[in-house]
Amino acid sequence: MFSGSIPALVTPFRDGLIDEEAFRRFVDWQIASGSSALVPCGTTGESATLSYDEHYRVIELCIEQANGRVPVIAGCGSNDTATAVRHMDFAKRAGATAALVVAPYYNRPNQEGIYAHFAHLADHSDLPIIAYNVPARTVTDIQPATLIRLAEIPSIIGIKDASGNLARVSTHRIGCGTDFCQLSGNDDMAVAFNGAGGVGCISVTANVAPRLCADVQAACQAGDFAQARALDDRLHPLHGALFADASPGPTKYALSRIHDWMTDELRLPMTGPGSAARNAVDEALEVAGLI
Repeated sequence: MFSGSIPALVTPFRDGLIDEEAFRRFVDWQIASGSSALVPCGTTGESATLSYDEHYRVIELCIEQANGRVPVIAGCGSNDTATAVRHMDFAKRAGATAALVVAPYYNRPNQEGIYAHFAHLADHSDLPIIAYNVPARTVTDIQPATLIRLAEIPSIIGIKDASGNLARVSTHRIGCGTDFCQLSGNDDMAVAFNGAGGVGCISVTANVAPRLCADVQAACQAGDFAQARALDDRLHPLHGALFADASPGPTKYALSRIHDWMTDELRLPMTGPGSAARNAVDEALEVAGLI
């Protein structure tokens, strides 16, 4: 159902509020630049600091502005199963194509709890679910055996895998089937991930370099991995620089360098990147030919 370059969108702020005009322009730029789908209210979108009303407004804005041109995968994750159900209910009514649901964080459920969480969501919504595994943030880890069980549920259609374990791509492909959608959650591993059986990337870097990221993914889909590697070499410094300080600080700084209508404003407890990270971003933007 999903493939290619899929940005996990930042949420633009201005004077403490969501900058709706900037967000609409951002969505248009992403689509014009070849992004194949959009993810509002993920980690990069600072969803942890959005109120319910703001969370739903960002999803609504994204769907309105995309206007059917590309699918919208709404961030619906929570460490509270009932809240995730509420998010998915809104996303479904708003017209989202699917939900991105992170593994429960902080509570640290065991594998049976992780399975029960996702199964409950599938029982209470027919919105397709992409599970999001990012152990570095959640501490919990969706183990392959658990994902293989979850893949038997028809509405659980794929995974955003940010485990950093490339061997899992093959394990998941064999266990979940080739129709199960595997999307990389790590930009710096996306080409290798696709080589092992992945079909795309839910990307941070695509916020800043959507055309290049789309071209990398198109080359992978065409089986031209030499071209994919050559293009990705231009992005390699940027993949690292965008995590040279707490994300999404460097990403918002990079966007403010590229577009005068984007600010680098964050919400506490996030603060702006330090000088070393800003310098790394500046150098990486030059290597990529973006400034």
